Amino acid sequence: MTALHDARSRGWTPRTYTIALPSGLSLININYRRAHVAWRAKKIRTAAAEACYADATMRWALIAADPNPLLDRVHVLGVLHPTNDLNPYDPINWAHSFKAATDGLVDAGVVADDNHLHVLGPDMRLGPVVDGGQLVLHLRELAPGEDPLGYEAVTLP
Repeated sequence: MTALHDARSRGWTPRTYTIALPSGLSLININYRRAHVAWRAKKIRTAAAEACYADATMRWALIAADPNPLLDRVHVLGVLHPTNDLNPYDPINWAHSFKAATDGLVDAGVVADDNHLHVLGPDMRLGPVVDGGQLVLHLRELAPGEDPLGYEAVTLP
C-alpha cells in the first residue's frame, strides 16, 4: 500500500494550486550568460510570491494557515509556455527561472523551505505557446512518505 493510498483511505485529499506568473517576465536561460541574472531572479521570485497572493484560493489558504506554512510537502510541476513554437525548446534550460519561482513560494509562505524535505521538483515541462512566454507552477500537496512519481528512487521524509 502506498503512502498516498493509505492517506486517502483515511479521508485525506491532497490540495492543489496553480500559480501563473505574469506573461512577458524576463526569464533566465542557462544557455545564455546574460548580465543581470540576480536581478532577473529577484523579479521572478517576487512575481511568484505576488501571484500566490493574487490567486484568491491560495490567498485565503495562506491566511488560514498563518503563521505556519500552508503545505508541509509539495510536488511542483513547472510548465514553461514559450513565446513561439518555431523552435525546439528544452525546459530544463530555464531551471534558474523555476528555482527563483520556487523561492517565491517560500517567500509567500506556501512552504517553509524549498529543500528536499518540503519540495519535490520542480519538474519542468513544456506547455503551449503564450504571447510573451510564461511560467506556471502546478502544486500538489504530498502525503507523508509519498513518492508521487512512483519510482521509489527518492528518499522521502
